[in-house]
Amino acid sequence: MKIVVCVKQVPDTKNGVVFNPDGTLNRGAMDKVMNPDDKAGLEVALRLKEANPGTEITVVTMGIPDADSVLREAFAMGADKGVLITDRVLGGADTWATSSTIAAGIRNLDYDLIVTGRQAIDGDTAQVGPQIAEHLGLPVISYAANVSVEGDSVVVDRQYDDRIHKLKVKMPALVTCLSETTEPRYMTPGGIFDAFDKEVTVWGRADLKDLDDGDIGLAGSPTKIAKASDKVRKGAGEKRADLDAAGACSYIFDKLKEKHVI
Repeated sequence: MKIVVCVKQVPDTKNGVVFNPDGTLNRGAMDKVMNPDDKAGLEVALRLKEANPGTEITVVTMGIPDADSVLREAFAMGADKGVLITDRVLGGADTWATSSTIAAGIRNLDYDLIVTGRQAIDGDTAQVGPQIAEHLGLPVISYAANVSVEGDSVVVDRQYDDRIHKLKVKMPALVTCLSETTEPRYMTPGGIFDAFDKEVTVWGRADLKDLDDGDIGLAGSPTKIAKASDKVRKGAGEKRADLDAAGACSYIFDKLKEKHVI
């Protein structure tokens, strides 16, 4: 079985974010990590590999050249191959342009199952995985909490509000995974050493077939950013040092009533 896992290098927002003048993220100026949902998807693929000997995992990412680091991390966790899709003309892509580009890259690969995260922490749209499936004409099961393979089909426990849907679909198919239900493994010391001996395949615009120039990069993105800003800083609030415990409780109670909290 051949599994393709899509991962994204995202900003580590603990240290804030940096924007370009056009409102897009300046990814080269920020600390970056593998998107948590995507790492969960990689763990799902690794478990399928362990349960189905002979399975090969190819990890695909689209980003700036140093997105190579998330592929090295995937190697260290147990992935077999890595593909980096990078080209200046692909920069500034929204979900439509991103999914169009990644789907074009996946067309170059053999696959039975595509695994993605539910959503990325920098966009939170949960659109790219299902859009890739649409571009490739594949069935998609989202919000996967557990994934297994039975013959030529994939069986998924889909988390839905307060219950689980058990769904089965013939491969090839695409599944999007939840980080809350899967604990990714750590990289092994040996895996880390081996990760830097493996070769990453790098594709640019010229390597992507069946892809219209009108569907890539910032120019091919129908979503336009009107305004972007860092997280809003909270003010100091109101401070009262002249109240005793009873007075403070009464004051807080009155404020909660004033705000219609209670």
